[in-house]
Amino acid sequence: MTLREVVTRVVALVAESTVLERDVRDDAAREGRLLVAGVLALSPGGLAQRLMVEPGLRPGEAEAIERALHRRLRGEPLAYAVGSAPFRELVLEVDRRVLIPRPETEVVVGEALRLTALRPGGVAVDIGTGSGAIALALATEGQFDEVLATDVSADALEVAAGNAQRLLRSAHAPVRFRLGADLAPLEGVRARVIVSNPPYIAYEDAEALPRSVRDWEPPVALFAAERGMARYHALLVGAQERLEPGGVLVLELDARRAAETAQIAVRQGFDDVRVVQDYSGRDRVLTARAPGA
Repeated sequence: MTLREVVTRVVALVAESTVLERDVRDDAAREGRLLVAGVLALSPGGLAQRLMVEPGLRPGEAEAIERALHRRLRGEPLAYAVGSAPFRELVLEVDRRVLIPRPETEVVVGEALRLTALRPGGVAVDIGTGSGAIALALATEGQFDEVLATDVSADALEVAAGNAQRLLRSAHAPVRFRLGADLAPLEGVRARVIVSNPPYIAYEDAEALPRSVRDWEPPVALFAAERGMARYHALLVGAQERLEPGGVLVLELDARRAAETAQIAVRQGFDDVRVVQDYSGRDRVLTARAPGA
C-alpha cells in the first residue's frame, strides 16, 4: 500500500465514523491528512511534498498510522492519538496528562512577548504550564534570563519537563519547574511577567463541552469553582506581590467573563488593564501592569 492509499483510507474511515463529531466528519480530508502528517512528524505541506516525491512507506509507518487511526476513531482527540500538537514555533509531545494547546493561547504568548520586548532580562513565569507550551514559547522566543513553569499536577510537570529537554537549546532561556497551585510556588520570586491559561470552565457547564474535551482532557486543567472564576480571583489578588514594579500579568480569558475579570484587575490596583481579542474576534487575553517603575 502506498502513502497516498493510506491517506485515502484514513480519510474514508474518518468520514464514515459514528463516534467523531459532525464537523470532523464533514472535513474528513483535512482531519485524515493531519493525522497522517502528525504520525510522520510532518507539517501538512510536508506531507503534500512527500506524497509527490516519495510514494512508498518506510518500515513501521503503516503500523504507526493504523494505531493512531484506531485511537482517533474511538473518539480520542487528534493530538493525543498522534502524540503531539503544534504551538507557535514548537511541536509539543502531549498525552492525557495535559491540556491540548490551542491556537488562541498563542495570542496570550504573543501579548506577553510584545509587552516585554523593549527590555531583555528578568524572570518569566507560566502558571499552570501543562505541556509546557507557554513556558517553552517564552523561553525560545523571548529575551528572559530564565522561565519558571508551575503546575498543580506532577504528571503535567513530567510532560513539560520532557518537552523542555527535547526542545530547548543552550541559546534559549533555562526553564525551571515547580509543583503547586496558583501563586504558591512563587515564594521568593519577583517576576517581570506572569502568564497563565488557568482553568476557567464552570463545573455546571461541563455537559455543554464537546465529548472530545469533556471525556478526554484532564479536569484539573479545565474546571474551576465560583462559576469558573476561582483561579482568576487567586491570581489577580496576589500577583502584584510576585511581580516587579511595572511587571506584567497576562491571562487567557473566558470570553463570557472577560469584562468581569478586567473589573477585578482594576479593583486590585493594576494599571493599563486591557482586553485583547483572539484570531476569531473573541475577548481572549487580559493584560495588566503592576504599579511602579
